[in-house]
Amino acid sequence: MTSGVRVVGPQDGESGSLGSIGVRFMIDGADVQDRGFALVEHPLPPRALAAPLHRHTREDEYSYVLTGRMGAMLGDDVVEAGPGDLVFKPRDQWHTFWNAGDEPASILELIAPAGFEEFFRTLSRADAAGNDVGGEQLAELAALYGLEFDFDSIDMLCARFGLTVVETAPPAL
Repeated sequence: MTSGVRVVGPQDGESGSLGSIGVRFMIDGADVQDRGFALVEHPLPPRALAAPLHRHTREDEYSYVLTGRMGAMLGDDVVEAGPGDLVFKPRDQWHTFWNAGDEPASILELIAPAGFEEFFRTLSRADAAGNDVGGEQLAELAALYGLEFDFDSIDMLCARFGLTVVETAPPAL
């Protein structure tokens, strides 16, 4: 655990791509007592779907919108949030999120407890190395982190909300 005051500036932290969105690692679970949380930033290109419907079995997520508009589906509920809004995505609930606007968006994602940030790190490093993590390898990685995906939801989500699946995300905003 890191002790003392630390400032994480807008260019600090490892940044990468998760395929459809970006990621910037700001606070890792190892930096926090009892691994209580981790914090990442996700830049989202306009009208980009961040992920298919999925659910976490080990952690809750809190998305704080910095810029732009974030849409989210939580179970049967659909919400849209703007700068200063916080969207709570509890564990064991099917959900997804996307950039609901025509401009880039950025959200802070608080993961509690920590650990799931390592899923993002694994995907980001694989992308940086030119390795596509898909199929059986993605299923194994998801299972390791207590994550379930509904890949069949992608077409429905894109059609319903006017979204695209972006191959490469922009660098962190």
